[in-house]
Amino acid sequence: MILTKQYRCIHSSSCQCIKGHLSEDVIFLVFQHLNWNPKLIASLSCVCKWFDDLAKRVLWKEFCKTRAPKMMLDLQSSGSHSVDGNWRALGKLLIYCSGCSGGGLFNNIQIPGHFVHRTRFSRTSGKSFLLPQCRTDVLYVSDPCEHLDQGEEGDVGFFRGVFKSFFVSKVRKMLIDRGAQLHPTAVCPYCKAKLWNMLKAKMVPQSASCRLGAYEDCIEYYVCLNGHLLGICTLLPLSDSEEASEPE
Repeated sequence: MILTKQYRCIHSSSCQCIKGHLSEDVIFLVFQHLNWNPKLIASLSCVCKWFDDLAKRVLWKEFCKTRAPKMMLDLQSSGSHSVDGNWRALGKLLIYCSGCSGGGLFNNIQIPGHFVHRTRFSRTSGKSFLLPQCRTDVLYVSDPCEHLDQGEEGDVGFFRGVFKSFFVSKVRKMLIDRGAQLHPTAVCPYCKAKLWNMLKAKMVPQSASCRLGAYEDCIEYYVCLNGHLLGICTLLPLSDSEEASEPE
């Protein structure tokens, strides 16, 4: 891979790293050897704005392509060389369950966010989260991250996802046509963009709860302006969820 070499901090002339900077080629090869370790990429981003820019443009992109190659190939198949909300946001979405804080998006539930070792994202599952008239859109959704025995809330599941080409999606057009309001204060935990509440917009199909193995009236999710999805559900007991089937 050929990279344009930039030996100075492109953001600040006063940056302390102006002298003795490694080339992008060298950094690329080092992180390739490290198999695009996300914790080390995040640490590098904190060094200075030059490294942060490099991480956002190159390293997070390579991490995403390595972590979910087929998914990334599909997300870029429309001809775009980037993704909505930038590669760092997508990299975080792949490995981080956002949880929720008391008084936040999901009422008074308080479960801290955390990194996850491995999550399966499915385009087929994503169809279940779309109304029939929007099912030509492409949405990848994760399996629920289970947080069991949460008191009165029961077994809680968090799920997350991402749209392909959200700006031209039927979901976005429907949200705008219906006059759906953006959340007044909360933002996407992955890219800091404003959020639409799909439940309030009446755009949560019954098939979503069936796919998750969750109670039909205990599922809620948001979609941000960049097409990242995050949601919560109350999971059915295992015996009940095994019997649940999607409606025709």
